[in-house]
Amino acid sequence: MDSSDARNYFVDLQARIVAGLEAIDGAGFGRDVWEREGGGGITCVIEEGQVFERGGVNFSHVRGGQLPASATASRPQLAGRAFEVMGVSLVLHPRNPYAPTVHMNVRLFVALPKVPGVGITAGNSGARGDKVAAPDFRPIWWFGGGMDLTPYYGFEEDATHFHRSCRDALSPFGADYHPRYKRWCDEYFFLRHRGEPRGIGGIFFDDLCEGGFEHCFALTRSVGDHFLPAYDPILRRRKDVPYGERERDFQAYRRGRYVEFNLVYDRGTLFGLQSNGRAEAILMSLPPLVKWRYDWRPAPGSPEARLYTDFLTARDWLEA
Repeated sequence: MDSSDARNYFVDLQARIVAGLEAIDGAGFGRDVWEREGGGGITCVIEEGQVFERGGVNFSHVRGGQLPASATASRPQLAGRAFEVMGVSLVLHPRNPYAPTVHMNVRLFVALPKVPGVGITAGNSGARGDKVAAPDFRPIWWFGGGMDLTPYYGFEEDATHFHRSCRDALSPFGADYHPRYKRWCDEYFFLRHRGEPRGIGGIFFDDLCEGGFEHCFALTRSVGDHFLPAYDPILRRRKDVPYGERERDFQAYRRGRYVEFNLVYDRGTLFGLQSNGRAEAILMSLPPLVKWRYDWRPAPGSPEARLYTDFLTARDWLEA
């Protein structure tokens, strides 16, 4: 395992995505190079652009002395290990309500070895909780990531294109990856306290270590490389659609759901805050303007109601 190759890829991916987004918006992203004990990163942020009301594309590479609770909840055998994590995460909030919010993340996680003789996991067996009779000498690594789309006014052609791009990212690695990671995304990006999904999904994966490092790294690269082809055509179609205060008001209301998910459920947000990460970089995902209303429902048959009936439901968009 050579994590330097992964780091080089993530830095390059961030630069390519920012360049592609700047070509659409016409305004530049600000670049904030930051450091903290154990690592640092590059946060690229745009606010009040021509297309993006707010957007962030973040690279980070940090190390820590002990995995936080959010990282070991499903892997108790890794408690107490030091860690190294690197990756790219982004969230984009266009101003136009007809243009969807989008999220993408790709990352490499390494749980560093304990003191020799402590613990009995070996290699990547520990990432799944398997126990073998060997000292805990080697690091345990895994990849994770995905991308998902959150529209405010849904369009079937957009949903189909986005899900087709997600499928294309995974299809070279086996036919079973896309249905499995799509289902995982539908289950993960779900607001349990609301009983509704955050958006129309995409793909999500974690704990990816089967098949060896090169296989898992190649799959993760493919997901990152397919982000712009998945989102760029949708954004270009919707960024100049005429809208009024009604659409902006509904957008702000639905953005509240986005905030609720990120602050209550999102693993990346919880990990960043629990590991003493840089709050500004972690919370760049939040939209600038949000509204909440008490027990509000859209009028039956309205365009706003159609979001709930036709889009905020798990479905196979490749058959749309």
